[in-house]
Amino acid sequence: MDRRASIKLIGGAAAAVALGAARLARPAARPDTRPNIILIIIDDMRWDEFGAGGHPYLETPNIDRLAREGASFSQAIHATPLCSPNRACLLTGQYVARHGVYNNADRSLLSHLLPTFPQELKRAGYATGLVGKWHMGNDPTPRPGFDYWVSFAGQGKINDPELFEDRRLQKVSGYVTDLLTDRALGFIRSQRNAKHPYFLYLAHKAIHPDAIQRNDGSIDTQFGSRYIAADRHRGRYQDRTFPRTQVAKSPAQAVAGSVMVERFLERKQSESTVREFGAMLDPGMSEQSIRERAEMMLAVDEGLGAILTELEESGTLDHTAIIFGSDNGFFFGEHGLSIERRLPYEEAVRAPLLVRYPPLVKPGRRVAELVSSIDVAPTILQLGEAWIGQLVQGISFLPLLRNDKMRPMPRSSVLIENFSDDRPFPWVLDADYKAIRTDRHKLIHWIQHPELDELYDLQADPREQHNLMKDARSRELAARLRADLGRLVQQSIGL
Repeated sequence: MDRRASIKLIGGAAAAVALGAARLARPAARPDTRPNIILIIIDDMRWDEFGAGGHPYLETPNIDRLAREGASFSQAIHATPLCSPNRACLLTGQYVARHGVYNNADRSLLSHLLPTFPQELKRAGYATGLVGKWHMGNDPTPRPGFDYWVSFAGQGKINDPELFEDRRLQKVSGYVTDLLTDRALGFIRSQRNAKHPYFLYLAHKAIHPDAIQRNDGSIDTQFGSRYIAADRHRGRYQDRTFPRTQVAKSPAQAVAGSVMVERFLERKQSESTVREFGAMLDPGMSEQSIRERAEMMLAVDEGLGAILTELEESGTLDHTAIIFGSDNGFFFGEHGLSIERRLPYEEAVRAPLLVRYPPLVKPGRRVAELVSSIDVAPTILQLGEAWIGQLVQGISFLPLLRNDKMRPMPRSSVLIENFSDDRPFPWVLDADYKAIRTDRHKLIHWIQHPELDELYDLQADPREQHNLMKDARSRELAARLRADLGRLVQQSIGL
């Protein structure tokens, strides 16, 4: 199907097609009324790791403002809960099987070839900028589709990072979140008198820790990894405690329902793994690590506040669509897991997703429908009235934002998947899975161990501790979900 025509199917009227064509062909003298678009992605941020999301002590007034003045999604789901693959999902609108970024291995060459949505925005007349983490390969040089580029190699550093800007890699003094905010503000200010709209992709390193790697890629266990807040925020939450009602209090509780988690933990906690990665593992996710993550988020929130102030002062705040999210979730000890994000449980697969754009979104809107991370790209393309190519597999969620009475049926389910990668983390060797998530249920199919598949009723069992797969009363449900999962997998590979 011609994807221009598909605009109608994803919520616009037929006139939207003609309007999009008119935008591309408008005379130069006519004002461009399309919105500026800012996409902010936080690294490893849980769906509830901000004030309005439910964090018990983290204060994020500016992120909360986006939720208060815009839309917040309660069932946004990562297509794959791992950094590099899901960043490719966000930027291409494609499932992993199509874009090919399967894991966190160095995909520098491939990532130069990805058909990302900023390329289409640029073709449609947008000025485009990237500031921050690319993380699909260690090459920090510019990728196609961006007029302005500031990035760093791989994970980068928290303090005094090397930034690739002005066509060269150079060490810059300062705290990385503040440095990236400064560059983002510079790009926004450079567009004040422009005749065209702009798109900014701000991809923070926060709240990922610094990981000290040897030349062979392994982790230096003498230093391990640390969450490092800005000096002005260190110790802000030193006396605070994260409620552990959702965290298992014993190994037996931790692995309830999942033999695969039991095997995962045994491998991760083996003598050889602890010897190689011990300083990084942080068994049980310590209170100190949770506090330091919260303190790192304070600089992110301050940076967002500076951006909102700049937009207000320039009179463009309400003409700018701001989309805020993350690349994957994180475990704070749930299921016995910590320093981990790739397994298919709610703490890892649920995403924070906020959208502020007053011309379209009423304040305080709560969106309960399912959306996937692959839906971000077509949503932004539709906002910018740009081409949505046939390779895009996501579905624009603009109709959910404006609450169209004639909107199409929302997704009844989403696909979640992971592809094993034993380099450099051997404990994930056989953790390949395909999972289907509906409003109420989740079925997890372990590719190499189908006898250990899992089925959960998320309404009755939100902690996913009671595997219903072998419950005779759930056979019909399991069979239906397996069939639906098979259809989603076929769609993901283009069949």
